Amino acid sequence: MTCSSFSLMSDPTKRFSNRVGNYIKYRPDYSGAIIDLLTEECGLTQQSIIADIGSGTGILSELFLKNGNRVFGVEPNSPMREAGEKLLERYPKFTSINGSAEATTLENGSIDFVVVGQAFHWFDQKLTRHEFSRILKPSGWIVLIWNERRIDSTPFLRAYEQMLLKFGTDYQEVRHERVYQDVESFFSPREFKLRTFDNRQRFDFQGVKGRLLSSSYVPPPGHEDFEAMLEELRNIFEEHQKAGEVAFEHETKVYFGQLKN
Repeated sequence: MTCSSFSLMSDPTKRFSNRVGNYIKYRPDYSGAIIDLLTEECGLTQQSIIADIGSGTGILSELFLKNGNRVFGVEPNSPMREAGEKLLERYPKFTSINGSAEATTLENGSIDFVVVGQAFHWFDQKLTRHEFSRILKPSGWIVLIWNERRIDSTPFLRAYEQMLLKFGTDYQEVRHERVYQDVESFFSPREFKLRTFDNRQRFDFQGVKGRLLSSSYVPPPGHEDFEAMLEELRNIFEEHQKAGEVAFEHETKVYFGQLKN
């Protein structure tokens, strides 16, 4: 492993710098049912002000912009932030901010909903909780949303998981087994709710390859294991494809709660 690749993995704000293109093309989006859920459970309206923390390429921000909300996208990684700005430039209610979960630069008590996608896994929980409490209005909500890939629901997904365990650079350290406990710790002593939605993608081999290379925990081009990993991916795809495609099955998990009375 080179020093540069190690630094990308050890600094969470840089993990995806060399994967932006694949991230935009191949990561799953979010269902509009999330808007319905938050409207019913949390009183979301078109006037609600949203802070998307770790907004990345803008996938989650766009869900709320389409709903008519004012959205502040806070992202510390320059390539990801620039990609988000390009994707969302047609939305006048979007503001891009160079900041982090621990230091958003947003004003005190200015936000109705703090929303967070996959980036939650990289935050310093103690500092982030303090910052979210600062920027939220007294009645504000925190909503954590991400797509969890099912790892054993089909033969293809089981084989894909084994490939990640074999070739992943730090995959075992960033898997999602402890996510619920992390969320519970984050909201403690307040309670939160969890809702789930099915989310499926279908890919040809180019799509499967792009989906794999969008992940921060797999060897990048030039790594000694890169070609062997792609060869195994090709073999897995050929064994399990039907009509030239395979299915990636996800559960979209939505955790929501409040920090204040």
